[in-house]
Amino acid sequence: MDTRARIKVVVVDDSALVRGLLSEIINRQNDMQCVGVAADPLQAREVIRAANPDVITLDVEMPRMDGIDFLSRLMRLRPTPVVMVSTLTERGAEVTMRALELGAVDFVAKPKIGVVDGLKRLSDDITDKIRVAAHAQVHRLGGVAATPQSAVPATPGTSPSPLGRLSTEKLIFIGASTGGTEATRAVLTELPADMPGILITQHMPAGFTTSYAKRLDSLSRIRVKEAVDGERVLPGHAYLAPGGLHLSVERSGANYIARVRDGEAVNRHKPSVEVLFESAARVVGQNALGVMLTGMGADGAQAMRTMLDAGSYNICQDEASCVVFGMPREAIARGAAHEVLPLSRIAAALIARLKSTAGATIHRI
Repeated sequence: MDTRARIKVVVVDDSALVRGLLSEIINRQNDMQCVGVAADPLQAREVIRAANPDVITLDVEMPRMDGIDFLSRLMRLRPTPVVMVSTLTERGAEVTMRALELGAVDFVAKPKIGVVDGLKRLSDDITDKIRVAAHAQVHRLGGVAATPQSAVPATPGTSPSPLGRLSTEKLIFIGASTGGTEATRAVLTELPADMPGILITQHMPAGFTTSYAKRLDSLSRIRVKEAVDGERVLPGHAYLAPGGLHLSVERSGANYIARVRDGEAVNRHKPSVEVLFESAARVVGQNALGVMLTGMGADGAQAMRTMLDAGSYNICQDEASCVVFGMPREAIARGAAHEVLPLSRIAAALIARLKSTAGATIHRI
């Protein structure tokens, strides 16, 4: 590949060992090169100014200025795709959620011990995420993303009317990947407390979904939690696939229950949207509503078409509002979407669809 066409990457990390490892991993690829390294954010400013990178890998915790402060300034002044390098700790998970809120495209979780071997094992994951980040849509940071995580959203001017009995009949299924943590938040925080049960698969490794679910719960009117195998799916609750495990739905008598299982990766992912959406088609059929949000690849696209064929009503996020328009594009290409909408309109569309079908049978389309 022509050197000029390579993805230019700057590595920012306070560990000389990690800087060296990441540089080596990047430079082994024929489509990217490390064009600069920095030991802290202050040094990084000069390196970034000189190298003009396409992507930055950024350590979360560094001296002189932590990664979050630096990321916030970067996204206000010079929006650039960023892949965070996080640690597999509770603190690391919380900070990573904050980084995604501020506009980081994705993150890589490095182990607390065995960093050298751990990063080498993650080399494919790291370079894949750099490739995705290089084509991601990033935006200048505004006031919304900087809202404190503990702030509960204000009630919209037009309060949604109660959905009542309908909430027990329907289920909503959401699939997302790159950029999806904030896209899912944007949808959930606009929904009333009496929504039908919601099941969510967001591509995320083990150790991070607990913090993510807590964050969503603090921001939403509905209750948000990690799914537990065998628990009943209740209205007004959202259930997040635990990192590293598949989530699906089953019926037990008159109730729906969450099924959380280990297993082989599907479409290279665990949890996989394909697994969740396939169960929605098989178990819920015409009482399902499917939502495909931003993400790279095609995970869930075929199963979303199967949902539609089973009578589900499906919505895909549009290209302009996606960080990465991979998964929605693939679902749309398979004819799986009834509506393609900006992120800001998806919650309202779900509410409108539920109201329009109240007391009526949804016929297969």
